[in-house]
Amino acid sequence: MSGMVGELVTLLLMAFALGMDAFSVGLGMGMYKLRMKKIFNIGITIGLFHVWMPLVGLIAGKFLSDKFGVFATFIGGLLLILLGVQMVWSTVKKGEEKVISPVGFGLLLFALSVSLDSFSVGLTLGIYGAKTIMVIICFGIVATVLTWAGLLLGRKVQSWLGTYSEALGGAILLAFGLKLLAPFW
Repeated sequence: MSGMVGELVTLLLMAFALGMDAFSVGLGMGMYKLRMKKIFNIGITIGLFHVWMPLVGLIAGKFLSDKFGVFATFIGGLLLILLGVQMVWSTVKKGEEKVISPVGFGLLLFALSVSLDSFSVGLTLGIYGAKTIMVIICFGIVATVLTWAGLLLGRKVQSWLGTYSEALGGAILLAFGLKLLAPFW
């Protein structure tokens, strides 16, 4: 029972880290005075992508785990570290942000762009042997709620908070990657 609670806490923290990307982008997008129905649809779409992408990653990761074992765990840890560093780095570097309109194809592109990292994390979790149902439920619910929170909060505050939230998410992924690599040191 204790192991399952530990895994659930770990998955919720990872889901939070991945959802911070959707939160930060939603925070900026929320400043465009979207209607509540549109905010609801955006959150659900991003939540579904955060279910689908890690599911595909989990399936691929479980296949790799059966074939490559310990080496796959090492690669999974490296992937998490790279994702974490990339998220932190993207908050540090100065660049132009492109705004994707959250309707139709633009919404699908937006959802895909903020959920791509969940595929890699799903791949890592599949290698690690995480429980599929727990992963997709945690990732989907947390991403949906954080997206809604970002969009709603974006209507109220300045966009500087989004940068810090993405850096926090990257730091959490980096820490989990280091945790996976710890047995190799």
